[in-house]
Amino acid sequence: MSRLQKTFQAWRQDRLLGMVIRNSGHLFSGNTIGTALSLVQSIFAAKLLGVENVGVLGVVTVFASTVNRLFSFRMGELVVKYMDQYRAEGRPDRAAAVVKVAALTESITSLLAFVVLVLLAPLAAQIIAHDPQTAPFFLLYGLIIPGNLATETATGVLQVARRFRAQAFINIGQSVLTAVIIVSAWLLHGNMLVVVLAYTLGKLILGIGPMVLAWDSLGKIYGAGWWRASFRLLPPRKELASFAVSTNLSATLNMIVRDSELLWVGFFLTTRDVGYYKIALAIINLVVAPINPLISATYPELSRSVAEKSWAQLRRLLRRVSLLAAGWSVGVSLALLVFGNWVILLYGAEYLPAYPALMVLLAGYGVANILFWNRSLLLVLQRPTFPFQVMLWIGLAKVLLAFVLVPRFGYIAEAALLSAYLAISVAIIVWQGLRQTAILEGTTS
Repeated sequence: MSRLQKTFQAWRQDRLLGMVIRNSGHLFSGNTIGTALSLVQSIFAAKLLGVENVGVLGVVTVFASTVNRLFSFRMGELVVKYMDQYRAEGRPDRAAAVVKVAALTESITSLLAFVVLVLLAPLAAQIIAHDPQTAPFFLLYGLIIPGNLATETATGVLQVARRFRAQAFINIGQSVLTAVIIVSAWLLHGNMLVVVLAYTLGKLILGIGPMVLAWDSLGKIYGAGWWRASFRLLPPRKELASFAVSTNLSATLNMIVRDSELLWVGFFLTTRDVGYYKIALAIINLVVAPINPLISATYPELSRSVAEKSWAQLRRLLRRVSLLAAGWSVGVSLALLVFGNWVILLYGAEYLPAYPALMVLLAGYGVANILFWNRSLLLVLQRPTFPFQVMLWIGLAKVLLAFVLVPRFGYIAEAALLSAYLAISVAIIVWQGLRQTAILEGTTS
């Protein structure tokens, strides 16, 4: 038997990898269909609105998401960590208490985030969208915040419950609805309001659906009265708060440095530049889309492997999922390198200036895709603050450089800064995660 055949056989017999692939496969199928429909949505929205209005649309959607993330505690990660930990310890009552406090905390912060959005919408319309009359669009799309009241907590529950197929159906359903509305708007010569409404309805489905499924799953796992679990069963307050706050700080940094790109471009440049950059980011989703299911499916298995101190299993899983991610990322990147202009032409010839930004973004997103587990590993190793520290200093450098470079060199400079931020921060976090794994393995062997 050749070495390649032995490797293939070992992969086939890897139970943990098979579980990750099966679970991510459900999400992947939903994400694949969702990504294809999202591509259709963005193409018809671009044809209907034109470059400048596409830029406005990007600012509206990203602003609401940014405000929401500002108050987000990434409760999904906290829920996965403690539900798996207490499962291993045989304490379902403690797990139920953690889910309860996570849902309550997320609901309160979501309502606070919506109030902040309402207050800031007129300012965002004037400074970032450069048009005060766009303020109602910010308010309309902002409804996704109360619509996602406890969605992060619910998503964590569904990951632990392995209900990936149901999540895929939700994703497909909202994608179909959004695509139908936008294509209909194009056929009937609709306007910006219809497009914003379509995106809002889709996000509301993505928010409410997981909450309904999670409530059902919690009843099956912990019983109908799970929500009566006492707060006295919670882990030490300092430990719980430290984990939640550190993940919130990381989310806030990601919001400022990575997820608010369209807002930065709008601030420094024009809505036309935002339109070009938005198309580049939309096409980048082709590279990122299959990786997101891997993240969701891999994180619970990393958590379980660390809880069981199965270090060899952990390293093997990291190595193999990285190779899977590399195969996809390299293949799609090469395809976009050759055919990227043709893909952009689907939106219209006026969007071709997006191609250089797309090429620059591929480098950074490629590294982040292949090593997608970087932050998850440190979270399950009880080192949640290290990724924050790395992202803080490298992100600060990125933002400061943006004030110097973006006004002079345009949105391509913003793409270069984002790629550098992703590649450098991920590399450092991975190095620390593997180092900590080796240390823990040495102390428990």
